[in-house]
Amino acid sequence: MTHEPVLRIDNLESYYGPIMAIRGVSLEVREGQIVTVLGANGAGKTTLLKTISGVMDPAKGTILLNGEPIQGRDADVIVRRGMVHVPEGREIFPLMSVAENVMLGAYVRNDKAAIARDLEMVHTYFPILAERGDQKAGTLSGGQQQMLAIGRGLMAAPKVMLLDEPSLGLSPLLVEEIFTIIRRLNKEQNVTMMLVEQNAKVALDVADYGYVMEIGRIVMADTATALENSKDIQSFYLGVQEESQRGQRRWKQRKTWR
Repeated sequence: MTHEPVLRIDNLESYYGPIMAIRGVSLEVREGQIVTVLGANGAGKTTLLKTISGVMDPAKGTILLNGEPIQGRDADVIVRRGMVHVPEGREIFPLMSVAENVMLGAYVRNDKAAIARDLEMVHTYFPILAERGDQKAGTLSGGQQQMLAIGRGLMAAPKVMLLDEPSLGLSPLLVEEIFTIIRRLNKEQNVTMMLVEQNAKVALDVADYGYVMEIGRIVMADTATALENSKDIQSFYLGVQEESQRGQRRWKQRKTWR
Protein backbone atom coordinates (compact mmCIF):
# COMPACT_ATOMS: atom_id res chain seq x y z
CA MET A 1 0.00 0.00 0.00
CA THR A 2 1.61 3.25 -1.13
CA HIS A 3 -0.72 5.73 0.60
CA GLU A 4 -0.48 7.96 -2.46
CA PRO A 5 -3.52 10.19 -3.09
CA VAL A 6 -5.98 8.24 -5.23
CA LEU A 7 -8.38 11.18 -5.14
CA ARG A 8 -7.26 14.80 -5.18
CA ILE A 9 -9.60 17.79 -5.41
CA ASP A 10 -8.32 21.32 -5.99
CA ASN A 11 -10.31 24.56 -5.73
CA LEU A 12 -13.65 22.94 -6.56
CA GLU A 13 -16.73 25.08 -7.13
CA SER A 14 -20.22 23.81 -7.85
CA TYR A 15 -23.62 25.50 -8.17
CA TYR A 16 -27.29 24.69 -7.71
CA GLY A 17 -28.75 27.13 -10.21
CA PRO A 18 -27.45 30.57 -9.17
CA ILE A 19 -26.40 29.38 -5.69
CA MET A 20 -22.77 28.44 -5.10
CA ALA A 21 -22.92 25.24 -3.05
CA ILE A 22 -19.21 24.32 -3.09
CA ARG A 23 -16.74 27.15 -2.54
CA GLY A 24 -13.12 26.46 -3.40
CA VAL A 25 -12.90 23.02 -1.78
CA SER A 26 -9.52 21.24 -1.83
CA LEU A 27 -8.90 17.85 -0.25
CA GLU A 28 -7.27 14.49 -0.86
CA VAL A 29 -7.92 10.85 -0.08
CA ARG A 30 -4.94 8.52 0.09
CA GLU A 31 -4.92 4.87 -0.90
CA GLY A 32 -6.32 2.59 1.79
CA GLN A 33 -7.75 5.42 3.88
CA ILE A 34 -11.21 6.15 5.18
CA VAL A 35 -11.65 9.92 4.98
CA THR A 36 -14.76 11.51 6.45
CA VAL A 37 -16.38 14.84 5.62
CA LEU A 38 -18.44 16.22 8.50
CA GLY A 39 -20.90 19.07 8.55
CA ALA A 40 -24.45 20.10 9.34
CA ASN A 41 -27.36 19.93 6.90
CA GLY A 42 -26.79 22.35 4.04
CA ALA A 43 -23.01 22.41 4.44
CA GLY A 44 -22.53 21.09 0.89
CA LYS A 45 -21.44 17.53 1.68
CA THR A 46 -23.86 15.76 -0.67
CA THR A 47 -23.18 18.29 -3.44
CA LEU A 48 -19.48 17.60 -3.03
CA LEU A 49 -19.96 13.85 -3.53
CA LYS A 50 -22.29 14.37 -6.50
CA THR A 51 -19.73 16.64 -8.14
CA ILE A 52 -16.89 14.18 -7.56
CA SER A 53 -18.88 11.22 -8.94
CA GLY A 54 -20.09 13.02 -12.07
CA VAL A 55 -23.73 13.42 -11.10
CA MET A 56 -23.14 17.19 -11.17
CA ASP A 57 -20.59 19.15 -13.22
CA PRO A 58 -18.23 21.52 -11.40
CA ALA A 59 -18.08 25.16 -12.41
CA LYS A 60 -14.39 25.32 -11.54
CA GLY A 61 -11.54 23.22 -10.17
CA THR A 62 -9.97 19.82 -10.79
CA ILE A 63 -10.79 16.29 -9.63
CA LEU A 64 -7.99 13.78 -10.09
CA LEU A 65 -8.62 10.03 -9.76
CA ASN A 66 -5.34 8.11 -9.78
CA GLY A 67 -3.74 11.21 -11.27
CA GLU A 68 -6.22 11.47 -14.18
CA PRO A 69 -8.71 14.37 -14.42
CA ILE A 70 -12.34 13.24 -14.20
CA GLN A 71 -14.18 16.55 -13.68
CA GLY A 72 -17.06 16.92 -16.10
CA ARG A 73 -16.88 13.28 -17.22
CA ASP A 74 -20.03 11.15 -17.40
CA ALA A 75 -20.81 9.16 -14.27
CA ASP A 76 -20.49 5.78 -16.03
CA VAL A 77 -16.99 6.72 -17.23
CA ILE A 78 -16.03 7.54 -13.65
CA VAL A 79 -17.41 4.16 -12.46
CA ARG A 80 -15.25 2.41 -15.07
CA ARG A 81 -12.25 4.37 -13.79
CA GLY A 82 -12.77 2.79 -10.35
CA MET A 83 -15.03 5.08 -8.32
CA VAL A 84 -18.55 4.32 -7.12
CA HIS A 85 -21.07 6.52 -5.28
CA VAL A 86 -23.47 5.06 -2.70
CA PRO A 87 -26.02 7.90 -2.53
CA GLU A 88 -27.88 9.44 0.37
CA GLY A 89 -31.22 7.70 0.90
CA ARG A 90 -29.96 4.45 -0.72
CA GLU A 91 -31.83 5.00 -4.05
CA ILE A 92 -32.46 1.33 -4.64
CA PHE A 93 -35.03 0.19 -7.21
CA PRO A 94 -37.93 -0.87 -4.96
CA LEU A 95 -39.94 -2.90 -7.49
CA MET A 96 -36.95 -4.94 -8.63
CA SER A 97 -35.69 -7.91 -6.66
CA VAL A 98 -32.78 -7.69 -4.26
CA ALA A 99 -30.68 -9.87 -6.58
CA GLU A 100 -31.47 -7.66 -9.58
CA ASN A 101 -30.49 -4.54 -7.62
CA VAL A 102 -27.19 -6.11 -6.59
CA MET A 103 -26.33 -7.13 -10.16
CA LEU A 104 -27.04 -3.62 -11.45
CA GLY A 105 -23.80 -2.64 -9.75
CA ALA A 106 -21.88 -4.74 -12.29
CA TYR A 107 -23.51 -3.17 -15.37
CA VAL A 108 -20.21 -1.71 -16.65
CA ARG A 109 -18.38 -5.06 -16.34
CA ASN A 110 -18.20 -8.12 -18.56
CA ASP A 111 -15.70 -10.28 -16.62
CA LYS A 112 -18.14 -13.02 -15.64
CA ALA A 113 -15.79 -15.04 -13.42
CA ALA A 114 -14.74 -11.93 -11.46
CA ILE A 115 -18.36 -10.80 -11.17
CA ALA A 116 -19.27 -14.20 -9.70
CA ARG A 117 -16.40 -13.92 -7.18
CA ASP A 118 -17.49 -10.42 -6.19
CA LEU A 119 -21.10 -11.56 -5.78
CA GLU A 120 -19.89 -14.27 -3.40
CA MET A 121 -17.87 -11.64 -1.52
CA VAL A 122 -20.91 -9.34 -1.23
CA HIS A 123 -23.01 -12.21 0.11
CA THR A 124 -20.27 -12.99 2.65
CA TYR A 125 -20.45 -9.46 4.07
CA PHE A 126 -24.22 -9.14 3.65
CA PRO A 127 -25.76 -12.64 3.92
CA ILE A 128 -29.25 -11.12 4.15
CA LEU A 129 -28.92 -10.14 0.46
CA ALA A 130 -28.51 -13.80 -0.50
CA GLU A 131 -31.35 -14.89 1.79
CA ARG A 132 -33.73 -12.23 0.39
CA GLY A 133 -32.54 -12.38 -3.23
CA ASP A 134 -36.02 -12.98 -4.71
CA GLN A 135 -37.73 -10.42 -2.49
CA LYS A 136 -38.66 -6.97 -3.83
CA ALA A 137 -36.04 -4.50 -2.65
CA GLY A 138 -38.66 -2.02 -1.47
CA THR A 139 -39.87 -4.47 1.19
CA LEU A 140 -36.50 -4.53 2.97
CA SER A 141 -35.95 -2.63 6.21
CA GLY A 142 -33.94 0.60 6.16
CA GLY A 143 -30.81 -1.14 7.40
CA GLN A 144 -31.16 -3.92 4.84
CA GLN A 145 -31.63 -1.35 2.08
CA GLN A 146 -28.40 0.35 3.15
CA MET A 147 -26.64 -3.01 2.97
CA LEU A 148 -28.11 -3.50 -0.49
CA ALA A 149 -26.88 -0.06 -1.63
CA ILE A 150 -23.34 -0.81 -0.42
CA GLY A 151 -23.43 -4.32 -1.88
CA ARG A 152 -24.58 -2.94 -5.24
CA GLY A 153 -21.69 -0.45 -5.14
CA LEU A 154 -19.18 -3.21 -4.41
CA MET A 155 -20.30 -5.06 -7.54
CA ALA A 156 -18.64 -2.33 -9.61
CA ALA A 157 -15.28 -3.47 -8.14
CA PRO A 158 -14.42 0.04 -6.94
CA LYS A 159 -11.02 1.25 -5.81
CA VAL A 160 -12.71 4.28 -4.23
CA MET A 161 -16.18 4.25 -2.68
CA LEU A 162 -18.09 7.45 -1.87
CA LEU A 163 -20.63 6.89 0.92
CA ASP A 164 -23.28 9.54 1.59
CA GLU A 165 -24.87 9.41 5.06
CA PRO A 166 -24.86 5.59 5.54
CA SER A 167 -26.25 6.03 9.08
CA LEU A 168 -29.27 8.08 7.96
CA GLY A 169 -32.50 6.87 9.56
CA LEU A 170 -30.96 3.79 11.17
CA SER A 171 -31.12 2.63 14.78
CA PRO A 172 -27.88 2.85 16.82
CA LEU A 173 -27.50 -0.95 16.65
CA LEU A 174 -27.78 -0.98 12.85
CA VAL A 175 -25.43 2.00 12.56
CA GLU A 176 -22.84 0.04 14.53
CA GLU A 177 -23.31 -2.99 12.26
CA ILE A 178 -23.02 -0.94 9.04
CA PHE A 179 -19.89 0.85 10.22
CA THR A 180 -18.29 -2.41 11.35
CA ILE A 181 -18.77 -3.71 7.80
CA ILE A 182 -17.42 -0.45 6.33
CA ARG A 183 -14.26 -0.85 8.42
CA ARG A 184 -13.91 -4.50 7.36
CA LEU A 185 -14.31 -3.68 3.67
CA ASN A 186 -11.63 -1.04 3.98
CA LYS A 187 -9.16 -3.35 5.72
CA GLU A 188 -9.98 -6.70 4.10
CA GLN A 189 -10.84 -5.62 0.53
CA ASN A 190 -8.59 -2.50 0.45
CA VAL A 191 -11.47 -0.26 -0.63
CA THR A 192 -10.50 3.37 -0.14
CA MET A 193 -13.48 5.32 1.18
CA MET A 194 -14.71 8.90 1.37
CA LEU A 195 -17.51 9.08 3.87
CA VAL A 196 -19.98 11.94 4.33
CA GLU A 197 -21.73 11.90 7.72
CA GLN A 198 -23.66 14.01 10.20
CA ASN A 199 -23.00 11.41 12.90
CA ALA A 200 -19.52 12.67 13.77
CA LYS A 201 -18.85 10.08 16.48
CA VAL A 202 -19.27 6.97 14.35
CA ALA A 203 -17.55 8.58 11.35
CA LEU A 204 -14.46 9.63 13.31
CA ASP A 205 -14.30 6.21 14.99
CA VAL A 206 -13.68 4.51 11.63
CA ALA A 207 -11.87 7.29 9.74
CA ASP A 208 -8.16 7.99 9.37
CA TYR A 209 -8.57 11.64 8.43
CA GLY A 210 -11.40 14.15 8.40
CA TYR A 211 -12.57 17.44 6.94
CA VAL A 212 -15.27 19.72 8.35
CA MET A 213 -17.48 21.68 5.95
CA GLU A 214 -19.53 24.79 6.66
CA ILE A 215 -21.52 26.67 4.01
CA GLY A 216 -19.67 24.99 1.15
CA ARG A 217 -16.16 25.50 2.51
CA ILE A 218 -13.63 23.33 4.31
CA VAL A 219 -13.09 25.00 7.69
CA MET A 220 -11.08 22.32 9.49
CA ALA A 221 -8.92 19.34 8.49
CA ASP A 222 -6.91 16.93 10.65
CA THR A 223 -6.50 13.32 11.65
CA ALA A 224 -9.68 11.68 12.91
CA THR A 225 -8.17 11.37 16.39
CA ALA A 226 -7.28 15.07 16.52
CA LEU A 227 -10.74 16.08 15.32
CA GLU A 228 -12.43 13.83 17.86
CA ASN A 229 -10.35 15.50 20.61
CA SER A 230 -10.99 19.00 19.27
CA LYS A 231 -13.02 21.23 21.61
CA ASP A 232 -14.81 22.75 18.58
CA ILE A 233 -15.85 19.34 17.24
CA GLN A 234 -16.92 18.17 20.69
CA SER A 235 -18.97 21.32 21.19
CA PHE A 236 -20.60 21.65 17.77
CA TYR A 237 -20.97 17.99 16.73
CA LEU A 238 -20.31 15.40 19.43
CA GLY A 239 -21.93 17.45 22.21
CA VAL A 240 -25.06 18.10 20.16
CA GLN A 241 -25.40 14.40 19.34
CA GLU A 242 -24.86 13.34 22.95
CA GLU A 243 -27.50 15.83 24.14
CA SER A 244 -29.92 14.50 21.50
CA GLN A 245 -29.29 10.94 22.64
CA ARG A 246 -29.84 11.94 26.29
CA GLY A 247 -33.11 13.58 25.27
CA GLN A 248 -34.22 10.42 23.48
CA ARG A 249 -33.39 8.33 26.57
CA ARG A 250 -35.37 10.73 28.82
CA TRP A 251 -38.35 10.53 26.46
CA LYS A 252 -38.28 6.72 26.53
CA GLN A 253 -38.13 6.78 30.31
CA ARG A 254 -41.14 9.11 30.52
CA LYS A 255 -43.09 6.78 28.25
CA THR A 256 -42.14 3.87 30.51
CA TRP A 257 -43.30 5.75 33.63
CA ARG A 258 -46.69 6.35 32.05
